[in-house]
Amino acid sequence: MTKVYDLNGKNVQDVELPPCFTTEYRPDLIAKAVVVSRANRRQPYGTKKDAGHYVAESFGPGRGMSRIPRLSSGRAAFAPGTVKGRRAHPPKAEKVWHRKLNRKEMRLAKLSALAATVDEEIVRQRGHVFDAELPVIVEEAFENLTKTKEVLTVIEKIGLAGDIERAKNGKHVRAGRGKMRGRKYKVPKSLLIVVSDPERVRRAAGNLPGVDVVGVDDINVEYLAPGGHAGRLTLYTLNALQMIGEKYGPV
Repeated sequence: MTKVYDLNGKNVQDVELPPCFTTEYRPDLIAKAVVVSRANRRQPYGTKKDAGHYVAESFGPGRGMSRIPRLSSGRAAFAPGTVKGRRAHPPKAEKVWHRKLNRKEMRLAKLSALAATVDEEIVRQRGHVFDAELPVIVEEAFENLTKTKEVLTVIEKIGLAGDIERAKNGKHVRAGRGKMRGRKYKVPKSLLIVVSDPERVRRAAGNLPGVDVVGVDDINVEYLAPGGHAGRLTLYTLNALQMIGEKYGPV
């Protein structure tokens, strides 16, 4: 039996976890599913087909110089080895990024990642900081909270505030070109809040560092195992837990 907390962090009842939370831990399948999911979100990109194409042609033999394409001034152009010449093998827009995964493998990966969220050892190995006993289940009233302050108060009373602080302190400037492209900062993933209806709670908790709010119907492997690493610290509402039991049923 598992404890259910009220908004004051007190145990109000005990419930039994759905059978899907006893699924075997399969880190290989989880990582595979995340790779496929991320690949399918990639946007095709490629260079313009005539990029680097100049009106240049070789002068031919008999001049004591290489037959590389040249402009009328004699400057080499067009060839991959020349200044401002074309790329030899540029990225092509028609490249297929889409990848497939067997339905049963994807389902097992999701259930395995779901089960990992209630395993304290796996969650701590992922780096999360918390004082609560897993799994963390909160009464339905949590879904009616509309203020960030209210959500944060509940999180503190349950014993999960340490992980929010970890994410806040872990925010740093991204390495590489991404910082020039609208994604300057990287923030560690923190608490995942699973609810039956995410609209209200998302407004209240969505601005907390590293926190994601998701409905039961939208749960995927990337939410449960960011980067392919299972064991994300997760808070479930009682409604969401019941919906998960109905949706996934026996393993």
